[in-house]
Amino acid sequence: MKQHPVANARLAEAELDEIRTLIEQRSAILFDSSRERFFSAHVHAYLEEKCLASGAALLSHVRSSSVEYEAFLEHLLTQETSFFRYPAVFEALEKEILPAVQERKFWLNPRMLRIWSAGCSTGEEPYSIAIAVCDALKFAEAWEIEILATDISRRALRHAERGVYSRRALQDVSPAQIEAYFAPVRHGFQVRPRIRRMISFAQMNLAESVYVGKLDCIFCMNVLMYFSEARRLAILRRFYDALDPGGYFLLGHAETLSNVPVKFEPVVLGDCRLYRKPVTAEAAQPAVLMEGTL
Repeated sequence: MKQHPVANARLAEAELDEIRTLIEQRSAILFDSSRERFFSAHVHAYLEEKCLASGAALLSHVRSSSVEYEAFLEHLLTQETSFFRYPAVFEALEKEILPAVQERKFWLNPRMLRIWSAGCSTGEEPYSIAIAVCDALKFAEAWEIEILATDISRRALRHAERGVYSRRALQDVSPAQIEAYFAPVRHGFQVRPRIRRMISFAQMNLAESVYVGKLDCIFCMNVLMYFSEARRLAILRRFYDALDPGGYFLLGHAETLSNVPVKFEPVVLGDCRLYRKPVTAEAAQPAVLMEGTL
């Protein structure tokens, strides 16, 4: 029998607070006052979708199983992403970060390049990174390339692992890149194996301390805003420790590391601000390094 949405589902402020507390306790994700309207609207929408009459009923529902809880959390977490979402960031990757890594590691054997897409959503970001690496890195076949792509959402990761995207999703990918890195399939285009093999997908909550090895670059776009200030700082410190000296850290377009006691060197490249771990053992006082425009 088909269920129908519950009209005028009740959601008391105390129930919203209890839901918010449950999420922070179980996943370390904080929906603070800056996202109050967003949070309330999405919880209401989920009540209607699941035909639940109140916040108390929702709490009982999501506490009933980890599957129900994860489905609810995924509903609340925005999965807004696209290929080459921030063009200035990918220009910086191609013209600043990859040449710097190539110069630093050219004589090493093996030559290894490791990049982390932290909060990879449905895969557009790590696949964009892989394409940029193949386009920009000289003698890419001579490198061992690993892109670690992590997200808290199992559903998003399943989509990413399939690697199938519509023509519309590829609107910011050039025709030459589509031809080189995608194969036409029934429902769109699928990432070719040479790109897929570069990426390792894994479920991960950034609030949990997990060893990921040493990295050359970390992308963390519009993810840290979901954590409390204390947890953000702890995550940033782990990112800093995971980077090789000279490694780069990239945030979303509207995010900065101002007033954060982590010794990254800010680097301004055209419209892009990125952060570099000092090459020397002891970091100098942070200063914005103007390195011209790309």
